[in-house]
Amino acid sequence: MTTIIHKRVQLCREGAYEKCIAKMSSGWAVLGDVQFLKGYCLLLPDPVVPHLNAMNMTARQAFLSDMTRLGDAVLSVTGAVRINYEMLGNLEPALHAHVFPRFNDETEELRTAPVWFYDWKAAPEFNAVEHQPIMDAIQSELAL
Repeated sequence: MTTIIHKRVQLCREGAYEKCIAKMSSGWAVLGDVQFLKGYCLLLPDPVVPHLNAMNMTARQAFLSDMTRLGDAVLSVTGAVRINYEMLGNLEPALHAHVFPRFNDETEELRTAPVWFYDWKAAPEFNAVEHQPIMDAIQSELAL
């Protein structure tokens, strides 16, 4: 099966994915397609697997460690108050981890709600020029 995750990992390998932030030990850190929360990222495993349980323990530990390292970098760069992590895989049946920074200045009705309550269609879309500085800053944090 080929999913959008498979396609994006291949683009990352080729150096052709404009949202790619950095190669990590377990996969690729990428910026989210929309930026309703500044710094929203994903971790895509390389190689792609259907879900976390399809990995052996060493690979799982590497992926989860990279996910939290990416969260630390996003937290540091954005000044968020916390990071929310989600791995779903229902729509795209390939492992990928969402890394969502959460902020005190989110509207009251959304601040404590799941991010899926945001209007994703109205959210600011990725813009290579506008979002390059945050991508560079996250990449720098990951390099420390």
